Amino acid sequence: MKQTAVDWLFTQLWETPKDKLTWHSILEEAKLLEQEQIREAHFSGSGNNSFEALSLREKDVSNSYENSRQYYKETYEK
Repeated sequence: MKQTAVDWLFTQLWETPKDKLTWHSILEEAKLLEQEQIREAHFSGSGNNSFEALSLREKDVSNSYENSRQYYKETYEK
């Protein structure tokens, strides 16, 4: 079962020795995990994780993936 970025972060911080450098590294990794989860959700929501997506050309799938990257940047990297 997949973990959310928040669940992963909590587990890592709970089980890891508590120095600031380690905590910062774990936080940065959690942010990357969260970013990927958001992008995957956006990509899936764009219809590319369905039966109809099987007929899409590779370029269309690539464009949808790039759209998910753009969505993340516009929404979370302000």
